[in-house]
Amino acid sequence: MELVAGAELPARTFVVTRADLVRYAGASLDFNPIHWSDRVATNVGLPGVIAHGMYTMALVGRALVGWAGDPAAVRELSVRFTRPVVVPDDDNGVEVTISAVVRAVADTGDVQVDVTAVSGGEKVLGQAKAVLRRG
Repeated sequence: MELVAGAELPARTFVVTRADLVRYAGASLDFNPIHWSDRVATNVGLPGVIAHGMYTMALVGRALVGWAGDPAAVRELSVRFTRPVVVPDDDNGVEVTISAVVRAVADTGDVQVDVTAVSGGEKVLGQAKAVLRRG
């Protein structure tokens, strides 16, 4: 794929289930009940159980690695968590779609991309951007 300014990278869609949240909680040691209990999540004003913000950011990382072809090519990644990814208590989960547009290509070969993450029809990350090393 030609990485030039304005190029759109192909969208990558990931499905997030409650089982994924349980596995992530175990790996990250983040057992906050808003990530597994509807009762607690709604009592604190959330629409339901939500994915860990860092899990959502990790999905962006997976998309970036897929586009770059090498985990070592992801040089920088930053996001702002703006909306939660609400994960239903069913076997279908919720989709998170990650897309990106190349903002600039530096003389060094670094590729700056603006990233968008959407779930339930809403952007869930703000100011998401990354730098990839062009191989």
